[in-house]
Amino acid sequence: MLDKKHIPHLLMVFPFLALFAVFFLYPIVSGFVYSFYDWNATTTSRFVGLANYQRIIHSRDFSKAMWNLGSYIAITVPVGIAVAFCLALLVDSFKGFWQNFFRSIFFMPVVLPMFLAATIWRWIYTPNIGLLNTIRGLFGLPSVQFLNDTSTMLYSLIAVDVWVSAGFNMVIILAGMKNIPRHYYEAARLDGASKLQEIFYITIPMLYPVLFFVTTYGVISALQVFDTPWLLTGSSFSQYGGRQNALLFPVMDMMGRGFGELKFGQAAAYGFILTTVIVSVTAVMFALRKKGHQP
Repeated sequence: MLDKKHIPHLLMVFPFLALFAVFFLYPIVSGFVYSFYDWNATTTSRFVGLANYQRIIHSRDFSKAMWNLGSYIAITVPVGIAVAFCLALLVDSFKGFWQNFFRSIFFMPVVLPMFLAATIWRWIYTPNIGLLNTIRGLFGLPSVQFLNDTSTMLYSLIAVDVWVSAGFNMVIILAGMKNIPRHYYEAARLDGASKLQEIFYITIPMLYPVLFFVTTYGVISALQVFDTPWLLTGSSFSQYGGRQNALLFPVMDMMGRGFGELKFGQAAAYGFILTTVIVSVTAVMFALRKKGHQP
């Protein structure tokens, strides 16, 4: 039986529970149910079982999107963390005002709205008159269509994402560096260790939990990449992914099926496939970390 003294406490958490149920639990449950239906939001839904999942998995766009996603993650996560680590080392080498100054400068891309960051980079990548092609022209090099050449499109996207995310990872890594006891470095210097040896034998091992966090966060974020390639390619719900789908990713494909083709049942199934992938990859990463800590 419910104790009356707990009723005020339950009333205080009820608004949160109600909003959580309406705006989080209900969409998940209804989306899972609709993933088994052929539904376009204008006609009566029709039960199709696992047909939506089969159509997605066997579609050419899904294969292309997953290939692009795998290539993107394999490059952008390690490169982004390496750049952030180097920036953290650089900022940590300064003290006082200059440390705060450079930390703020490097963090600035993180707080920029994505549409503004994409606009800046679309200008940088513009053929003939963009910043990069202008610099190339000074050296007599031909203009490159960075966002329309299938051989450069993925790398152009990775450059933008590293530029945007490096500042966030830098702040996390820098905070971890501040927690490393200074006497470790003092002892290493007394033993004649070089700066490079200090980094490899003290800094990196002591940052293992922090590096695991930024790696896991980076992988999960990369698995959901959407806004940057969408904006860089000027995509719409009827046309997205860029030339030859070189920048097609799962979330883009899911949105196109739902709001472009009005195949909301397939879009819901796509969402749960992607959720399964994200949960599985995260579970594997934590399992590997746990295994690595076992004696």
